[in-house]
Amino acid sequence: MNKAISGFSKLSKEEKIKWIADQYFSTPTEAIALLKNYWNSDEKIQKLHDEFIENTITNFYIPLGVAPNFLINGKYSTIPMAIEESSVVAAAAKAAKFWSTRGGFKATVINTEKIGQVHFIYKGDVSKLNLFFVQHKNKFFSETESITTNMQKRGGGILDIILKDKTDLLPHYFQLHATFETKDSMGANFINSCLEQFAKTLKEEVQNYSLFTESEKEIEVVMSILSNYVPNCIVRAKVSCPIADLEEKHILNPQEFAEKFVQAVQIAEVEPYRAVTHNKGIMNGVDAVVLATGNDFRAIEAGIHAYASRNGKYSSLSHAKIENGIFTFWLEIPLALGTVGGLTSLHPLVKLSLEMLEKPSAKELMQFVAVAGLAQNFAALRSLTTTGIQEGHMKMHLNNIINQFEATDEERILIQKHFRKNAVSHSAVVTYIESLRK
Repeated sequence: MNKAISGFSKLSKEEKIKWIADQYFSTPTEAIALLKNYWNSDEKIQKLHDEFIENTITNFYIPLGVAPNFLINGKYSTIPMAIEESSVVAAAAKAAKFWSTRGGFKATVINTEKIGQVHFIYKGDVSKLNLFFVQHKNKFFSETESITTNMQKRGGGILDIILKDKTDLLPHYFQLHATFETKDSMGANFINSCLEQFAKTLKEEVQNYSLFTESEKEIEVVMSILSNYVPNCIVRAKVSCPIADLEEKHILNPQEFAEKFVQAVQIAEVEPYRAVTHNKGIMNGVDAVVLATGNDFRAIEAGIHAYASRNGKYSSLSHAKIENGIFTFWLEIPLALGTVGGLTSLHPLVKLSLEMLEKPSAKELMQFVAVAGLAQNFAALRSLTTTGIQEGHMKMHLNNIINQFEATDEERILIQKHFRKNAVSHSAVVTYIESLRK
């Protein structure tokens, strides 16, 4: 069968599905039925989902859960989390409850600066280019006034523009490096529109600059685009309490626990192989809230991991210390988030999630996200340094295996009872289910 097709995007959704089912599935009717089973029964909502991206055929559901009891800066919140990985929401909720009786989480936004760049090639006299930029810098601001007016009314706009000489990295490579404040919007469209105008202004003004030779006027703009690396858009989240207050069911010796916990963090600070997994645990919490609130988790991931490498070596995003009998655990991460624009005003569950968070500003959302990441990291490190990570994880894994084998209610009760006292593994569960069914 020929699986190439021309004009696929012009087909109706029904026609797309039929073509896919006929081309790729041995039982096309079953494939079509499954895809349609995940359509939303509300036609208006389904149409909305169909228009989020191109070539939609159905909806791919991810569970939306909540982690309650987060005491943040003296106020309780319930945090929405969209994620498919078992135990993440449970771990966040458990960490939230643990710290709710020990002073809660403290969160602070340090800065909210975002970055965009015009990348261009210039083969002339660098001193002339520097003089040109100094003399025309105000022009870049004035030429973007029609774009920045509304943002300025909200307290945002272009913060600064500088010329960067990058010829030590690539021959003839320069940048217009601009910083922005976008208030409650993530600001991608705003930033990119400003950058494209900068590029247009650059090319036009260069042609009229008398000090440039004709060859020097041949500046080549390669691209104009925002950066997802925002090392000056930072939020800090922290928990702290006297070591004695750490005592609980699994922490019978608080001093020993605190010291071991700090050592675990220090290992992640110096060992990249551990740091990647350590930071992945933080991102379990971060991504889940970012996704639930309609933000771009791929951009957040890229920016945060770049930040983890900012000193030339990939390292832990979180840190811990013991000082004068006080245990402190904290992280600082870059987060460029929005609470207006994009999916925030379109996706019904995104709107619900933001309402659950009491309609936060972008700064407040940064705090929620950072706290979720810290909570997730604390839960993972507490397990790793006490009972081991597999105890809680395998309990959730057991449910997945039970569902995979479509266990009856009676079988489910017997399986769960059996594995309260026996180690959970896929083969052990399968063997036990088979023995029940003999």
